[in-house]
Amino acid sequence: MSMPAIAIHRRWPGSASALAIALSSLCLAMPADAGAGGGAPAGDERADERRAMVDEIAEDARRTSSWTGRASFDERVMAAIARVPRHRFVPADLAHAAYRNRPLPIGGGQTISQPYIVALSTELIEPRPGHVVLEVGTGSGYQAAVLAELVRRVHSIEIVESLGREAAQRLAELGYDNVELRIGDGYQGWPEAAPFDGIVVTAAAPEVPEALVAQLKPGGRMVIPIGPSFGNQELLLIEKQADGSVERRTVLPVRFVPMTGEAQDTRKEKRR
Repeated sequence: MSMPAIAIHRRWPGSASALAIALSSLCLAMPADAGAGGGAPAGDERADERRAMVDEIAEDARRTSSWTGRASFDERVMAAIARVPRHRFVPADLAHAAYRNRPLPIGGGQTISQPYIVALSTELIEPRPGHVVLEVGTGSGYQAAVLAELVRRVHSIEIVESLGREAAQRLAELGYDNVELRIGDGYQGWPEAAPFDGIVVTAAAPEVPEALVAQLKPGGRMVIPIGPSFGNQELLLIEKQADGSVERRTVLPVRFVPMTGEAQDTRKEKRR
């Protein structure tokens, strides 16, 4: 069985100031079965392109089911992917390619993630309308927007200030007012907003950050790529049990650009 092209996610550059900058603290009335529900306006001319992209994601889900154990994704997840206007999260000169099932550059050597990977990561944390979720690595804000369609609140951390500010403005313009975004090194998570029902990490770490595990609720789920920089990596699903114990399962072989910041600094210290 052949695998679909797995995204090389955007780079997460080095450590920022310890003082995180709160960019937006937002809130919008929630639809009955979703989170905030910003997204595409009624009659959007790109809806057909999004539906075609969703069909490609569904096919990738079938093709990777022997790894993921999921031959199809939850209808709510797929509906959220179909609603979010991905063309608003890419540079204007790439809007024509926004609904292709692949990553695209967003400037500064960074990318917006492949839609299949966004859908899979969202699926694996099993989001529910009342959940509070942490995203580590905001990028363009696309993954945050998908999560915001499905949960009560999203806390998202971006280490690159310019990306974070642009994402905050974009999410606010689109009505995703249940997203709170800050600038900082996400390796330590967001302790004052914890615990979280789900955590999505968008860059590969050499090992699972214990701070993130500690901020996961009992019954919570975290998705994180683990492995060496630019080498063989695994997308892990981490589930915290009611007694606080943790179960880990490899979901899919992947290749992500590495997490830097404190994770990388810690490894350097250990080698000295």
